[in-house]
Amino acid sequence: MIERFRAGLARYAVFGLEKVVILYLSLLLAGCSSLMSSVTSKMAADLGASILDSDDPKTVEQGVPAYLLMVDSFLRSSPDNPDLLMAAAGLNGSFVLFTDEERARLLSNKSLDYASRAACLEIAAICNPGGIPYEQFVEQVGRLKEKNLSIIYSLAVAWIGWIQANSGDWNAIAQLNRARVLMEKVIELDPAHEGGNAQLYMGGLETLLPASMGGNPEKGRQHFEQAIKMSGGKNQMARVVYARQYARLVFDKALHDKLLKEAIDADPRVEGLTLINTLAQEQAKILLAESDDYF
Repeated sequence: MIERFRAGLARYAVFGLEKVVILYLSLLLAGCSSLMSSVTSKMAADLGASILDSDDPKTVEQGVPAYLLMVDSFLRSSPDNPDLLMAAAGLNGSFVLFTDEERARLLSNKSLDYASRAACLEIAAICNPGGIPYEQFVEQVGRLKEKNLSIIYSLAVAWIGWIQANSGDWNAIAQLNRARVLMEKVIELDPAHEGGNAQLYMGGLETLLPASMGGNPEKGRQHFEQAIKMSGGKNQMARVVYARQYARLVFDKALHDKLLKEAIDADPRVEGLTLINTLAQEQAKILLAESDDYF
């Protein structure tokens, strides 16, 4: 059971870290355009928008390291700025997309550290969330309010990324339920947060394993449907992850191919989603080409 769980998590992680968890960039840059404006003003806002609106993933891949260093440099003079810490958490988490496994672990550690520091500054109740007894953690998360939403989401995303990068470590996997509790709280407070990205994360988590192994594919399907709906159908990555995580898991070829064709046929150029959609279409073409062999 544990090995199957690890394999499922690793499958989600590998697919996610290559392309799917480009959602990290969504978290990062949606935040950077506003959260960092107090430090870098128009430059950060314009840079963030340019990255998300780019249809050239290679250029983004080559440019992100410089942005990472820039944000880290800001933290040298403002180490207790929660907004900057969240932006840095998102950036370090996003760069695992373009690295090997060893470096991915280093970056995900850094991402979780930044997000945890931000949480400690803003929400004492979830400071050191991995060290709180589980029942107490659930109780304290249950009391969080909408004003805490950005911190909760930042920490949940960084935590899930850290677990993915350390999917061979049972101690990391054991923390998955805590990260899930945080993401569920995000959805409770705002089901449409980040254009439905929290729904997309939950869909992925619920479809790590088939129902016979403890997964909940049908609950995952509901989250995927909500993710598509809450993006107005414009986030094609939601369709791709839905096809990859759910349709393949339950061997639904018709749904699988339908979702991928819809993603491929859509116009990828949507403000704030162009980069994500470009990557989604690349993945959709690969998955569709494999469909007959897989099913």
